[in-house]
Amino acid sequence: MAVPVVSHPSFIYLPMRLSTNQNPKTLTGKSYQWLLLILWTVLGCGLRFLNLTAKPPWTDEFATMVFSLGNNYDSVLLNQVISPEMVLQPLRLNRDATIFDVISLLLDNDNHPPLYFVLAHWWMNLWPGNGEYISVWAARSLPALLGGLSIPAVYYLARIAFGSAKVAHLSAIMMAVSPYGVFIAQEARHYTLAILFVIFSLCCLLRCAKHFQKKTAIPMSIVFLWLMINCLGLATHYFFSLTLAAEALTLILILYYSIKNSLLISSKTGIPSGIFKKNCWRLALVAFGTITTAIAWVLLLVPHDYGKGMTEWIHQDNFNFIAFISPVFQLMAAWVTMIALLPIESSFLPLAIFSGLLMLLFFVWAIPKLNRGLKMGWQNRHFRLGIGVLLGFIVSAIVLFFAITYCLGLDITRGARYSFVYFPAVPVILGVILAGFLEKKFAIFSSNWKVLKVFEQPKIIISIIIFMGFLSCLTITFNLGYKKYYLPNQLVEVIESSSSHPVLIATTHQNLVQTGEMMGIAWQLQKKNLPVKLQFLLAHHTLKMPEIATITLEKTVNKLTLPLEVWTVNFKAPVRLNNCRVDAQSFPHINGYNYQRYDCQ
Repeated sequence: MAVPVVSHPSFIYLPMRLSTNQNPKTLTGKSYQWLLLILWTVLGCGLRFLNLTAKPPWTDEFATMVFSLGNNYDSVLLNQVISPEMVLQPLRLNRDATIFDVISLLLDNDNHPPLYFVLAHWWMNLWPGNGEYISVWAARSLPALLGGLSIPAVYYLARIAFGSAKVAHLSAIMMAVSPYGVFIAQEARHYTLAILFVIFSLCCLLRCAKHFQKKTAIPMSIVFLWLMINCLGLATHYFFSLTLAAEALTLILILYYSIKNSLLISSKTGIPSGIFKKNCWRLALVAFGTITTAIAWVLLLVPHDYGKGMTEWIHQDNFNFIAFISPVFQLMAAWVTMIALLPIESSFLPLAIFSGLLMLLFFVWAIPKLNRGLKMGWQNRHFRLGIGVLLGFIVSAIVLFFAITYCLGLDITRGARYSFVYFPAVPVILGVILAGFLEKKFAIFSSNWKVLKVFEQPKIIISIIIFMGFLSCLTITFNLGYKKYYLPNQLVEVIESSSSHPVLIATTHQNLVQTGEMMGIAWQLQKKNLPVKLQFLLAHHTLKMPEIATITLEKTVNKLTLPLEVWTVNFKAPVRLNNCRVDAQSFPHINGYNYQRYDCQ
């Protein structure tokens, strides 16, 4: 079938040609639908793979790479001087490792379920080399690819929710140009795989909601498919349980609404119908199977010392006013970046200020329009169930975030990446909002100023929002937004420009986080040809006895040949060095690394 000619000059207008409820087979052609979806997917993949290796890997990514290779950190010796090559030893390809080694290492040394790491193990072994370091591209390309696959997955989710090709395409576009989606996809972590399972689980939730609405029985195929998806999601990330809890709350709201409005009550007997009872039993089967899987994970697979000190950063220690209100703003920041994020983190202050003002103007302009678009979507009775379910899911997830933060003292809002548990529902809601702009009843703001009238045209509104997302994705890919917390490349440049004698980089060590911090430095060093010899010392200590690290550093330096430069990096213990003086010059601040130079003669 011939592809219709597009009359608009911009590809952004392509989905606007689709009427809200038209049949794609009869009006636009199935091939045209696929062509558009491929276009959005290619756009999204291009943004996710752009500058994929430009940003330095950080501690969590190193952990993913090490465990996925089937290696451990044992070769990084503690309390003695080691070379950069020894620090990077766990990153060498290991063809002899199996998936059973990967699973065993995770259970003994990490705090994450194994599914993604098993897939990453197979993926990384596709790349050539033996005994060489794994490349950052190989590690990050899998999540980038999975992030690209989330675009057609969101399209399918929107089709289930609203039955509209136009809404589905606009949802896919918003997923493709979501800066948050690009941020998540450019990290060698498991979040994009978890996002796919969130999408698939939401598809099942919406299918079930529609069966309740139509008073038809939920097929057993959906029951078992949903159960399998939930199990795989839990095997990918434990926070997927928050997705399931939010879905459970949403289902409860659906059932309450249905019973309150007598949608599931027999008109003859006044009691719940047989279909209602059957559906409740089938949902109970999904819940029972999912909960059983979760309990099995906790009892059999989750280590008793879960976290191994690596989750202390989310514990709330200070209960002052700032700590009380911070979770609200931290979660709001994640919401904002799902739509737009300009270079507000740029080191060039004028650019940061301009970007901040532009973002403020954008949201002041966009929020009223998004609200009007949502109201237009709600007026379409065919869209109400999908909007209600997805908004109920998002609100339920947010309530859970605040409950965990304020009731349990675990501030999970500090990690923007944890919002993956509800993120896929956001571009779908945005898709139905943008589709609402194209309704004939959409009110256009009247003004005597022609310039303002231009910005009130529905197609212009949609184009601006999508283009803002596109620019925001470029902000992420060029490391001007969601900047890496660790910048070892900058520290290496400082050491390179300041050192004229052999260098010892010393840090205190408690867990794998500190090892990853030193790996970041060593990774950058392999790209350099420093004129001086450089070595590392990881001085292990317990939280209650930091003076052990002080003694270890002092004894180590006393054994080394002078002159020597000691650079303490994130050294969380007192420093006591004989024959060494503190360098009084002012060094630049570097994200992730607190450091000090000592000149030992």
